[in-house]
Parts: sequence; structure tokens; C-alpha cells
Amino acid sequence: MVSVTGRVLPPPRLQFGGRTQSSNDMKWVEPKKGQWDMRQKQFKVGVEIQSWAVVNFVQENACGDDQQRRFLWDMKKISSDAGMHFVNDPLFIQRATTLDQVEPIFVQMTRTHRQLQLIIVILPGKTPIYAEVKRVGDILVGIATQCVQLKNVLRPSAQTLSNLCLKINVKLGGINSIIVPQMRPSVFQHPVIFLGADVTHPPAGDDKKPSIAAVVGSMDAHPCRYASSVRVQKHRQEIIVDLGSMVRELLITFYQNTRFKPTRIIFYRDGVSEGQFQQVLQFELRQVREACMKLEENYQPGITFIVVQKRHHTRLFCANKEDQVGKSCNIPAGTTVDVGITHPMEFDFYLCSHAGIQGTSRPSHYHVLWDDNDFSADELQSLTYQLCHTYVRCTRSVSIPAPAYYAHLVAFRARYHLMEREDR
Repeated sequence: MVSVTGRVLPPPRLQFGGRTQSSNDMKWVEPKKGQWDMRQKQFKVGVEIQSWAVVNFVQENACGDDQQRRFLWDMKKISSDAGMHFVNDPLFIQRATTLDQVEPIFVQMTRTHRQLQLIIVILPGKTPIYAEVKRVGDILVGIATQCVQLKNVLRPSAQTLSNLCLKINVKLGGINSIIVPQMRPSVFQHPVIFLGADVTHPPAGDDKKPSIAAVVGSMDAHPCRYASSVRVQKHRQEIIVDLGSMVRELLITFYQNTRFKPTRIIFYRDGVSEGQFQQVLQFELRQVREACMKLEENYQPGITFIVVQKRHHTRLFCANKEDQVGKSCNIPAGTTVDVGITHPMEFDFYLCSHAGIQGTSRPSHYHVLWDDNDFSADELQSLTYQLCHTYVRCTRSVSIPAPAYYAHLVAFRARYHLMEREDR
């Protein structure tokens, strides 16, 4: 065990919708121990759901109409409290049993109801139907789908329903919360785009299936909304071969959404081992540069290229028992270390941005391979920690920045889209 000095970064304040009772100020909350509460708060931008439908793949004897109706009523109540309103009852509720029914039901729904916004799908548990629902919903009909497992329909807790609403609101274009603008780092004073990239590989023992590369980019100033780009590439290839065209797509979409050209690009790259740093930096940084110059010859935004690593053997513990948090006696969320156990010459740091629930927390290791923007260590650590609070699917600070997390989710979802029926 080596004794090192660390510090705990202050969490950012998060702003919600609605006004406080006592004044006209916007509602905000300061996370405690890496988490915050949505009770008595409303989404920053809540959507109105006019037309939606339900498809139930559970047999009627396991989930009757009354149980289904009660679940939907509870969900509508929680969502209304959070500022996301189901204006009407579902257009229709349909029962189905097999995977083969997904495509015809969804296609028929969208032909009959052109304005359909959301399909809620009730599943008996972990089932191949999930992959088919996402394939048809995402690719064929282009409608948001929300799957719910049977156990959560029969015994819905307020927490589960609240988490469902978090996901539905952003799928339909809403904003759950934002970092209070006055607390954001100075990098936000000019147009900036946050990119996250990841490559997922087929499981061990598979020597045929391709690897999937995903890049996501922020599309607003908060940042809350993201767009994605996906490519299939050679089996087990870690370098993103087509990164240039993917970044170009995202830069164009950013301009279409904001009418600004980013003056800075902050690139979080997940899943690269130290032996590949130089190779990834030389190829991928050049690809990002060329993507910018292909849009405009003199367009050269400052690029900061950061590798995020979770797979390492470094663990951090509190020297004083009073500083320990939770049953597992972990380090507090926001703990950062950039001396003693880091590289003597290079720019790297450890940041544990999440609160450990079970077992020993594993801090993320960040390596800054390139920095045109001349960030200080404090600025980059604070920015990274704030981005860990912008992940929309839970009311917790997560272990890696939201752009890197979303890239991982996109690559994982693309794997479902590629699945052959016999694999399901």
C-alpha cells in the first residue's frame, strides 16, 4: 500500500424545471454522496405524450388487464409529478406472444397512427424479443420504445417508475436536468462539442463477428442532447477506421442544431490499453483534424484527446475512517489523485466520480494524450467530474463521463441491431 494525497472535488449544482415555492428562483439541487433526489422536482424540459401504445408479450394469466391498468396509472401519476404528461390514454393495448409478431404489429401501428410517439413493451423477463423490439423500433419504424419487465409491472416501486420516466423523457426529446450555468467551467464560454468513442468486440471464442465502433457528440450547450454515429469494422480491431467521416457527421449535426461551429473538441476515448496509446493517438487525432479541415480548410478547433480506462488494478482507500462512505467504506464520490501513483512526465489522473454501492470502488484512470486547449489539471478534472453528473438514465453521478458512457451504450445497441435471428 502506498500513501498518496488526494482531494474531493465539489459536485456541480443541477437545475430542474419549475420554480421554488418561496421565490421565483429556478429549482436546483446539490448532489450528496454522488446522488440526488427527483422527489418534488420537475424535469428541466418535460415532454407531452399525445399518442402512445402498449404491447404486452406476457400471457394473460401471468399479467391480467387490471394489473396492467394499475401499472400504467401509477406510471402516468409519477410522470405527471415530474413534469412529463401523458395527455391521453394509450391509443390501443395489444397482446402478443412470439418474436415473429413484433415487426407486423409495429409496422401496422405506425401505418394506422402516423403521430405515434412511444410504444411501451411489457416483457416476461430477459428474452430475445427485446433485441427484436429495438431492431424494429430503431431501424424499421423509427419510434421510441420502452421495455418493462413483468416483475416491475406486478410490483412497481416509485423508484422504478421514476427511472422509467427519466428514460422516456429523454428518448422523446426532453431534458431531465442541467448543470447550473454559473457553475460550468470557462470552456463553456465558447461553442464546444464533447465527443465520446468506444469499440465493442464480439465475445471470447468468436472469430467471425465484426467489432462495432460508436462515436457520440453533444448537440447543445448544457450538454444534454447527443447524436451518434456507428460503424462496423474488422473483427477485434480497436482503432476506429472510419473516425473521420463519423466526426464530420457529428460536427455537421452540431452546426444544424446550434448554428455554431465548435471552437473546441473534447474527445473522451474509452477502451484503449496503454500499449495502443501512440497508435490510437497518431491515427485517430489525425482523423479528427482532417474531418474539420474537410468541412472548411481553415477550420482548426482546439482538440483535447483523453483516454478513459476502467480496467486496471489500482484501488484507493481512505486513510481516516471518518472519511469513509457507505457500508463498503469506500472513498467519497469526487475523489481525485494526480500525484504519487501517476506518470512522472505525462498528464494523467485518477478520478472516482461515483459512489460505490457494493464492493470496493474502482476509480477511472484518465490519460490526456493531446491538449490544444491548455487545460490545467484542476480544470480538466472538474470538467470531467461535472460530465459524470449529466448521464440521464439515473439520478447518480456515474463512473465515466456521459459521452463515453453513451458511446458504449450505442455500440451495445448496434450489436442488437446486427443479431441474426438464430443468435437470439
